[in-house]
Amino acid sequence: MDTLLSIQNLTVVYDTASKRVIAVDDVNVELKQDEFLAVVGESGCGKSTLGLSVIGLLPKPGARVSAGSIKYKDTDLLKLGSNKIREFRGTEIAMIFQEPLTSLSPVYRVEEQIAEAILVREMRKKGKKVTSDVMQTTYRNDSAPVSVTRIPRLKRRSIPGELRGEVIEYLKLVRIADPEQVLDRYPFELSGGMIQRVMIAMALSQEPALLIADEPTTALDVTTQAQVLKLMKELIKKVRTSILLVTHDLAVASQVADRVIVMYAGEIAEDADVLSLFSKPLHPYTNGLLSCIPSGYKDESELNPIAGALPDLSVRSIGCKFAPRCPRAMQVCSTHRPSLTSLEKNHKVSCFLYGN
Repeated sequence: MDTLLSIQNLTVVYDTASKRVIAVDDVNVELKQDEFLAVVGESGCGKSTLGLSVIGLLPKPGARVSAGSIKYKDTDLLKLGSNKIREFRGTEIAMIFQEPLTSLSPVYRVEEQIAEAILVREMRKKGKKVTSDVMQTTYRNDSAPVSVTRIPRLKRRSIPGELRGEVIEYLKLVRIADPEQVLDRYPFELSGGMIQRVMIAMALSQEPALLIADEPTTALDVTTQAQVLKLMKELIKKVRTSILLVTHDLAVASQVADRVIVMYAGEIAEDADVLSLFSKPLHPYTNGLLSCIPSGYKDESELNPIAGALPDLSVRSIGCKFAPRCPRAMQVCSTHRPSLTSLEKNHKVSCFLYGN
């Protein structure tokens, strides 16, 4: 498979008034075409920051990429200006955010919002400049007039039948049984699972090659979560979209991912195909995460949580970041930092236990 996304030596920092936090620390990730990659780890390990870095939506001011490259189809996204990177959002790289209700406008119906996404896609295909407001407008500044092409604000009755039919097709794609009814509803009239499906439909309407899903099932019940995950897995084959899934739930990753990356304190602890990771986990941190998962049957034994807490990411550590919490830590772990090393085919680990 060809490489779709290549992240090399990426470092992302958050500058606050009192300190500088290194959220992602020298990370290397590759995502192949038609691959489902899951990034897992505790809250605060840098998963969401990694996803936001790819699409250029790091919170500002404060967050910034201080080193590295993010190449998408051989284009370094970090070298693009803010206007150029907008051309990649949606039509090339789409994102499903953790809270779908906050990503949809409460004053527009579902039909209007998906239709607008489709119009954005068509305008970009025709090479037209896209911004987020209403009409052809001319702005004037002190030096010269600047003409900007804007998307026409959609009215409920102005959506053509052909466009409405395309919206219905995308809703059917995400397994919404009665799309005609859903079209006329506002987001707050829908359940959490239904809103999430609408968000997936909107993202897919842009026909992206890469879909980043940031904790897409966090607020859903178990049954709806299983349906959404199954849907996302099927979409790779149907629409040829690679998926980067950000989740703290290893059980979720085991159900859908082809490959899993385990992050800890902004670094990659382990990178392996899903079968190898769950049948033969190598890093003590990965083992610790797996030991926290309930067995699923009646058992008198207690869960074994990982002792301690995440390190202070504003302090540059000398040794392995996981060493203070690691039950198998050695002397070298406190004086040197391990590097990510390939031990087997499709299995990398960052640990001195394996001759790093």
